[in-house]
Amino acid sequence: GCFIKLITGSRVFADVWSDNFYSSDESKRSHGRIITIDEPATPPHVKYDPLTKTAFIYNFDYYGWIKSVALAIAGDILEDAHDIHSIHGAALDIQGHGVALIAPSGVGKTTHSWGLLRNAGVRLLADDWFFVRMFERSALAFGSEKNCYVDADLGRIWSEYKNMLDGALFDKKGRAVVNARWVVGNEGVVPLTTLKKVILLKRDAGDNSVIRPLESGEAIDYLVRNDFYNPHQMVRDERKMKIRSAFFRSLLNSAEIYIANTSRSPEEVQAQIYRAAI
Repeated sequence: GCFIKLITGSRVFADVWSDNFYSSDESKRSHGRIITIDEPATPPHVKYDPLTKTAFIYNFDYYGWIKSVALAIAGDILEDAHDIHSIHGAALDIQGHGVALIAPSGVGKTTHSWGLLRNAGVRLLADDWFFVRMFERSALAFGSEKNCYVDADLGRIWSEYKNMLDGALFDKKGRAVVNARWVVGNEGVVPLTTLKKVILLKRDAGDNSVIRPLESGEAIDYLVRNDFYNPHQMVRDERKMKIRSAFFRSLLNSAEIYIANTSRSPEEVQAQIYRAAI
């Protein structure tokens, strides 16, 4: 495992962190650290020391940044030390095979991962961020969070989740940590799956298509141009770009690939994604 320690004076951050992530043995030394700092004279920003794997988060009142920085630090550590790579996306197990939805924030990966979860035989691995280790014949995906950090709109889009969200404690951005097991049961959430399909998501009102297959070369070019759909990479340099490009090339060469346009209604897009996913 990879242990990230949060040091904060905020009781809210500490409580949400405990709900969001699995706890570790207190006797173990952390691999990375996050320190939140209140310094009103400066604008919100993040500083990262790659040698000590320590991030300093200044003046953020939004838990989402803390969560993303924690997962990004873990990604920085694991891709160098263990050849395990992070993906800003959702992953599900659908009738025994893994399906990844890779997208930037706000394009629909949470909407459509939870949409897929409404179907029989679909189990959730992660709705926002997961890790992958490539083996000779397969790509094994691992979940990253104990509970999910979702937007209040999820209950409006898919009515099945309204009751789950009614009792949730939302932050200033309208997001809350919720336990998917409340709706789908313990068997509806899995710790790992073997990835067989990758669906990239985009939002392009000028494109009339909803979903289409992609060749691996087109897909890797698309991801590289869009910085792997991940704005939270803690270290961006030539060495890291080579590592990440090589990983995604290997993953996409091993999977069936599609690109879906989420500019249409959630119901229409969801139906097309589900057909491709199964």
